[in-house]
Amino acid sequence: MFLARVIGTVWGTRKDEHLKGFKLQFIQPIDRRRNDVGDPVVAVDTVGAGPGETVMYITAREAVIPLPVDEAPVDASIVGIVDRIDISE
Repeated sequence: MFLARVIGTVWGTRKDEHLKGFKLQFIQPIDRRRNDVGDPVVAVDTVGAGPGETVMYITAREAVIPLPVDEAPVDASIVGIVDRIDISE
């Protein structure tokens, strides 16, 4: 599981039928101190996250698990909204 910040929403006139009812969000991967890491990713939003929120996401084959189908063209899924990050040094 990885951390990211929602930075935008993807709008499209067509998408795969397995993804109907789900938003596609642009997310910026971050580290535990909320610093940007790498390039933005498009992820299926399964929890209703909004712009600016910190989220947890999964990638690869596991990204389909939160969806109500066995297979879908998904590389990343948002699976949780982070309320707080506590770091112990």
